[in-house]
Amino acid sequence: MTLAKRIVPALDIKNGKVVKGVNFINLREVGDPVESAKAYQASGADEIVFLDITATLEERDTIMSVVDAVSKEVFIPLTVGGGIRTTEDMSRLIKAGADKVFVNSEAVKNPDLITSGAKIFGSQAIVGAIDAKWDNTAGIYRVYVAGGSKPTALDAVEWASELVSRGVGELLVTSMDADGTKKGYDIQLYSQLAEAVDVPIVASGGAGAIKDFTELFEQTNIDAALAASVFHFGEIKIPDLKKVLKSEGAEIRI
Repeated sequence: MTLAKRIVPALDIKNGKVVKGVNFINLREVGDPVESAKAYQASGADEIVFLDITATLEERDTIMSVVDAVSKEVFIPLTVGGGIRTTEDMSRLIKAGADKVFVNSEAVKNPDLITSGAKIFGSQAIVGAIDAKWDNTAGIYRVYVAGGSKPTALDAVEWASELVSRGVGELLVTSMDADGTKKGYDIQLYSQLAEAVDVPIVASGGAGAIKDFTELFEQTNIDAALAASVFHFGEIKIPDLKKVLKSEGAEIRI
């Protein structure tokens, strides 16, 4: 059975509000998370990703209350991440209403966190997040951490395979080269990843037009496309996007 392709809006949360910026700066509030999530559900989003972009200890309670409030009103899956360092952090978010949690920097620092999380909560609840940027000298997609500010020695495709071997049930992969450009998804990156692993992959970074989504699904075996600003600011409407994808032969839930 072919799994339906998923369309996933991403909401960055700061101080309990949805914000959007460029390259993590010049942030501006764009709405209330509960109202935003309800509107996305009504428009046909298949799930929603929340990123706690400040993710400091004193704001941990903020994201918990946001997840709790949204999960009471919205019934599509919620994936939440940002600052997760322990299985206790995972547990609190799942109890607050997250269906899945994603881990990026801490997984690189402490890969056993993924193994433990998958054992406790099941692979379906643990998402490995990767920020990847092409390194021309090394000829690899290099993994970055700390919000894309620090390069590591890791090859993103090899790291994806290790995360899967440790128990992640899904990967959320952002192309740092494409992110914010609105020039399309990084087809080369996602082709390599889809060949290397057999779990669903959510592609993030580069959506600017409906054709970017159709190219992603036509040219790779990627399972889901994530976008933020094009949805937030109404540049692409999810019902219109899904109609086009369906008409071009994609398996999609209308």
